[in-house]
Amino acid sequence: MPIIPRILDFQDELTAIRRDIHAHPELGFEERRTSDIVAAKLREWGLEVHRGLAQTGVVGTLRRGNSLRAVGLRADMDCLPMQEQNGFAHASTHPGKMHGCGHDGHTTMLLGAARYLAETRQFEGAVHFIFQPAEEGGGGGKRMIEEGFFEKFPCDAVFALHNRPGIPVGEMAVRSGPLLASSDRFEIRVKGRGTHAAHPHTGVDPFVIGAQIVLALQTITSRNKDPVETSVVSVGFMKGGSAFNVIPDELVIGGTARAFRPEVRDLIEKRLAEIAQGIASTFGGSAEIAYRRGYPPTINHADEAEFAAAVAAEICGEAGVRRNYPPSMGSEDFSYFLEQRPGAMLWVGNGPGEGGCFLHNARYDFNDSAIPTGVSFLARLAERYLARGEGGAA
Repeated sequence: MPIIPRILDFQDELTAIRRDIHAHPELGFEERRTSDIVAAKLREWGLEVHRGLAQTGVVGTLRRGNSLRAVGLRADMDCLPMQEQNGFAHASTHPGKMHGCGHDGHTTMLLGAARYLAETRQFEGAVHFIFQPAEEGGGGGKRMIEEGFFEKFPCDAVFALHNRPGIPVGEMAVRSGPLLASSDRFEIRVKGRGTHAAHPHTGVDPFVIGAQIVLALQTITSRNKDPVETSVVSVGFMKGGSAFNVIPDELVIGGTARAFRPEVRDLIEKRLAEIAQGIASTFGGSAEIAYRRGYPPTINHADEAEFAAAVAAEICGEAGVRRNYPPSMGSEDFSYFLEQRPGAMLWVGNGPGEGGCFLHNARYDFNDSAIPTGVSFLARLAERYLARGEGGAA
């Protein structure tokens, strides 16, 4: 079964909603206008609407029949703190804010699924439409859960879509197991002893120490872990000094660490501190380490990933579903939902993008032609999931 014909009837309306949200981007926990739009549409279509989780979160619920089964479908709503460089009519009207990751499209696709299911109600049980704030580093998903999401809206499983430039429109991709990596941040404060740059022997140069640390950190991924395990340790900045002829007292090194398994994550944190402190001591300085854990890895559950792939094949055709798609070292806070309930996140094709640009690019834009695929998939997924027996069989 291809794209659901009824969804094509209101595709133009969904496109207008998506472009309106794109033109008015809002940062994490500030999505008030977006939340108002979402809540108004859900009420218009007859859904129960709950607001207030994680400040700006919205949950819409459709119920039919007496079945206790329930499925959660999640979309993120926030934008990125970056300046858009597109010149089209629906470009951002808010300087320094941009929907550079397609959350405007995710929100719109979930709204479309809510509208279709509200019209047809071809299911037994409950569908919870989760419009989540603050995915871009704010941990809005974690906060919704901490504030009692699953107690208020019990779900047997949860699913989400994320657009993916590079996958053709009309195709989808999925894998079981790790889909996205954990995302941690580290800061290493290297302390030396400042002096005149013409007389380096009279001080302890933190830049020499820092340079050695940056190089040595790469041995964590190349020499400390099993080569078949994937991980990344990347330095994003080195800050220190203010003059050409002064060796400063200290500098700060910052970056990110990514991994798919908790054991590798633990190893990186341990070795990073040992390397930094050991090298600093060797050269007569010291190092203070702050390691901040961010999102856990996004790990799809095998049964739910396979089930979702089968539903995707109904919409895209078997040839249009890329199974066992390679994982990404990016991260997502849908991971917190998957820690609590079975489920899966899938990629929906966004096409090549303008100039082939990827997510978080100042010229990125969600591809509106992908909306019918995403809406059809989410709607059909809810119907198929709730049609399964209590033991999971269809």
